[in-house]
Amino acid sequence: MSPTPTPPDPAALLATARAAADAAARVHRRWLDRGPLPEARQKGRADFVSKVDLESEAAALEVIRERYPDAAILAEESGRSGMAVDDGTPLWVIDPLDGTTNFLHRHPDFCASVGVLMEGRPVVGAVTRASTGERWWAAPGAGAWRNAPALGVEEERIRVSQLDDLEGALVGTGFPFKLPRALPRYLAQLERVLPSCSGVRRGGSAALDLCYLAQGSLDVFWEIHLSPWDIAGGLAILAQAGGCWSEIDGRPLVVERGGSVLAANGPALRSALRALL
Repeated sequence: MSPTPTPPDPAALLATARAAADAAARVHRRWLDRGPLPEARQKGRADFVSKVDLESEAAALEVIRERYPDAAILAEESGRSGMAVDDGTPLWVIDPLDGTTNFLHRHPDFCASVGVLMEGRPVVGAVTRASTGERWWAAPGAGAWRNAPALGVEEERIRVSQLDDLEGALVGTGFPFKLPRALPRYLAQLERVLPSCSGVRRGGSAALDLCYLAQGSLDVFWEIHLSPWDIAGGLAILAQAGGCWSEIDGRPLVVERGGSVLAANGPALRSALRALL
């Protein structure tokens, strides 16, 4: 009879996720400090990959593989690697540079995001923003946290907002720039949402948007056509901050597959925004 495998330690997973996100963000910072940024090649319509994406992904993977040599990994640029995912096997989901277009224009909304899925659920997340030094992280038993050195915030526990009225809500969104055929549908949604809330914000990094939702700076968020690496880390942080999510049509979101995301501080706002969408 084979021994029962030891369940992964959430604290150890979190320490590795934070170190990996920080390693990727250090690559971002080095390129910013060098001067001219590298040219990018186009993966698809308005979807770019640069030398920075590749270098930062390599830095994050090195941290994870040093501590978990057989880790199952899903990374934006290199795809799947490592062991097969079984029940209880952590799946590391990495976005080495979320907001590449922002980065290439020196717009500050970009970050590195590392998430860990267990049995399909996002349980551990770490997001690091090189432009400001901000970090967000979360794991079961630890809660959700943020630091913002530029604002004098060393470590603070974060929670979603308590607002349950869509009329007063600040709504986050993302444009379906990779999927032009979805634009008419999205614009119709935006036309309904704009007059029904206090404002709509679009930053260009879904990982950061989910962190803002987790800390109460946004109240609800939606975006069409997101990939697993866009959301895994941010959803883990949102979960520990008390938020919730689904597909836009209300079905459960399969994070490993990605999809159209509707996330909120709680069921009331999620239902209210879903009714409009």
